Amino acid sequence: MSTTSLEAAPETLRTLPGDDVRQILWRFADRFDLQMIVQSTRAVARGPVARLVAEGGRNSHEWTDGKNKLFQAYDEGGITGVFLEPEFGGIVEGPKNLALALVAWELAWVDAGAATSSLASNLAYAPINERGTEEQKREYMQKQAPLQPGEKRKQFRGSFALTEPLPYVGVDTGTVGGKLRVAEWQEGKEPILQVDKRGRFITNMDVANFVTVAVDSDDERIKGSCMIIVEDTDPGTFDKGAPTLKLVHQLSSTRDPVLNLKVPASRIIGGYTIQDGLIVPNYSLSDVLEAVFRRTRVTVGIMTSAKLLSAIEPVIRYQRTRARGGASTPDTPKYDLGIQQKEDARHRLVDVWASGEAGASFGFEVARIIDAFDIVEKEKEKVLEEQGVKGARSQLRVMRKLTDEVLEYLDLKYSPEDKRDQARYQELENNTLIQYAVTEAIANVYTPAVKLWNTSQGAIMMREAVSLMGGYGITEDCPGFLCQKWFDAQLEATYEGPEAVQRRQMSVTMINPVFIALMKHWIKELRGIAARKPETGACNLATAMQLWLWVIDYLQVGKDADGGKLYTNQRQGVTFPLADALSWLLTSRQQILDVLELEEKGPNNPVVAEGLEGTVAFLTDLCHVQAARSSGEVGRICAELVFGYNRHPAWDAEGCKTCFNEDELDELESVIPGIGSVADSVSDVISKDGTHPVKAGPCARFDGLKTFTKYRIKLDGCLTGSRLAKDRASDALMHVMIPEALDYPQ
Repeated sequence: MSTTSLEAAPETLRTLPGDDVRQILWRFADRFDLQMIVQSTRAVARGPVARLVAEGGRNSHEWTDGKNKLFQAYDEGGITGVFLEPEFGGIVEGPKNLALALVAWELAWVDAGAATSSLASNLAYAPINERGTEEQKREYMQKQAPLQPGEKRKQFRGSFALTEPLPYVGVDTGTVGGKLRVAEWQEGKEPILQVDKRGRFITNMDVANFVTVAVDSDDERIKGSCMIIVEDTDPGTFDKGAPTLKLVHQLSSTRDPVLNLKVPASRIIGGYTIQDGLIVPNYSLSDVLEAVFRRTRVTVGIMTSAKLLSAIEPVIRYQRTRARGGASTPDTPKYDLGIQQKEDARHRLVDVWASGEAGASFGFEVARIIDAFDIVEKEKEKVLEEQGVKGARSQLRVMRKLTDEVLEYLDLKYSPEDKRDQARYQELENNTLIQYAVTEAIANVYTPAVKLWNTSQGAIMMREAVSLMGGYGITEDCPGFLCQKWFDAQLEATYEGPEAVQRRQMSVTMINPVFIALMKHWIKELRGIAARKPETGACNLATAMQLWLWVIDYLQVGKDADGGKLYTNQRQGVTFPLADALSWLLTSRQQILDVLELEEKGPNNPVVAEGLEGTVAFLTDLCHVQAARSSGEVGRICAELVFGYNRHPAWDAEGCKTCFNEDELDELESVIPGIGSVADSVSDVISKDGTHPVKAGPCARFDGLKTFTKYRIKLDGCLTGSRLAKDRASDALMHVMIPEALDYPQ
């Protein structure tokens, strides 16, 4: 009697990824301090914050007692102290960007307004931390530290006032309506300055004791712009203003303050000097904002991605239970799976999940990069100071001279160790300025990219998540507060500069030769990954990167049909879409790298090792799904830009140069039989009577675009297998175990 052995079904996702998996993915499995921050923040988010939302706390513009009590919960949960140095009660040594990103993630998992309230004081302090004097840093860090038992001092909370009343709000952060004048300047004494600022959409004003204010000189004795600190006890008007009638982020205080105060000149952030009778701030407003936004954009992007992944469990539960209580009976597919029987519902949820994973991977990677940048930037400053290089322009000249060595270093770094000049590599590796140049090139692209992609695509996919809940999705009691999260995502897309601001910065930084060199090395890296793990979609992504690099080179020298240059500052119809395309590439790449990290490190964790094969297989399929979506977006954008600025041929002498004449074809047919049918398939044929096919003109030609069309065809072919990956991920959704009930509010 013969027997037939059945091949075991492949492992798939058993449960939703837990903390141990996330710690490996996001590289903090060895950071006990960060793990404790996550747990304490989660307790606040799913306890006091979630209860307040469930009780209708978001239904008012006014700052209520319930909202105000959240700050006490932040203090008691250790959240307020995350950005503090240990000597002032903080628990994180060194850079804190990853720590703050994790706090934002946990709070935004429940409510983004709560996350914004928690982080607003950090934003207020950020200008002081990045560009303030040592005295300013110590004073305001000490003032913000949570009160210890028995302390009687006043605890400070801050606000950041950049934007101005309409029409400036959200339009141009370079337009500063706030004014700075000299109020008093007695011989031998410190100048007293008059600050006049009418803010718009300013967070935390209900609880703020101090505000870091953006102002421009309105006095010939003060040069340029700056940021300055005002306090509620300063002489003058500290009017917190009317509440903003927003529909989102209701657990954060937002007002339009009126500030008219006298403050000592020592409050200018970063200090000042007196030059020829002028007060000259050491840092202009743009100097401060560049340093601040480079770091704080990350947390906003993280907040939107948290929403997407927080939606997965509620949607699965809704889909499975949708048919219960009707005609279905237990232990039947309809009863157990409900809407999940339908492929469309599962496929759409896979898209939401893949987007959330990509955004999270990218966001936490950028947080880690900024942590590294904080360290190397300080080391760079020391090196240049020792060399006697002072001032931004002088530093820029020094760094530009290093470009060739930086490119040499990257070639060595990404070459096989056995073929590398090890001595030269170590020499360049130990050069602080070279390390700074590489880290800065990445950070200057990544920080606007994470804000751009995570919030813009996050808002789109959050709408998809809500739609998967049917009518339940737009109710106040929808599990997971999904509708509120969808609304909140719209605001996050405008925080710290709307999408146009991020695209503008990327259009300048993404053509940096160092970054372009990195992209070329990453293509090779992805090809290597594809050789080992083709199921990740890495090959598809590498081809999309190759296409993007070709197009950006082409557009920088190309011209439109009228002879106008294509890649210029004002040609935002070219530069902005390219920034969008690059953002898709960067998020997908990091998603793949994170899954490889989990596959490598997971076996060392006994909790993760159980079921690791299935978890990695599922997350790998999500990588493939996202890589296919990313390459599709890149291909579409690039094709539009390459072909879209050419004028379509017309039925005139110029346009018909490439057309075949019917009489000529008749003569050639006797010499080359069958040429008529070939010609008709590759070009247009003009009849003997001069008539031609009924269309706009002869088919467009691809002269000079052979390489592009080759890459484009290859890119489409690289999509092979991506839909099979989506099917596997979709099937996994029917079997993954979820808790019996959502764990918040608690």
